[in-house]
Amino acid sequence: MSIRSLLSRLLMPLLPAMLLGGCESVDDDRIPYADVHLTFHTVGDWNIYGVQGDAASYRTYIFNSKERVPSNFPYTTLDRTGYGGLLLVTDVLGDLHAYDLACPYECRPNVRVSVPADELFARCPSCGSTFDIFQNRGNPMTGPAQERGYALRRYSVVSGGATEYRVVTR
Repeated sequence: MSIRSLLSRLLMPLLPAMLLGGCESVDDDRIPYADVHLTFHTVGDWNIYGVQGDAASYRTYIFNSKERVPSNFPYTTLDRTGYGGLLLVTDVLGDLHAYDLACPYECRPNVRVSVPADELFARCPSCGSTFDIFQNRGNPMTGPAQERGYALRRYSVVSGGATEYRVVTR
């Protein structure tokens, strides 16, 4: 996909809001509290398991008693991946963003958004809502989540300390 095509696909959903000049508030606090702490200890870990600096790259992480995604990630007993799991993305500028995978409209940990092949948004398989994960901080684009202003829960991605390369946290 060319840069021009990528930028066009990212900016088109924002055009109506830009033309109307409206900024509606969204609620990114609907997902129940859950611990979030995922550590990439080294640059090597990041290069293998993280998202690269390419625009519109993403990866999901789920670690609980029943699931382990990706299955070969070196999870520790201290790692926590939120309520429904983590969606880690790079935006068009290569900046990192992290969201909870749980759909904020459905509010169930097993109803998770996913990124359809060759698309630039996340979609809930249950309610059909779509979310702008690469340009507009997980804000809703369509569906019942958009009608009610429910955005994906956002988390922080920070540089770690001496023994941590990157950390996803609340």
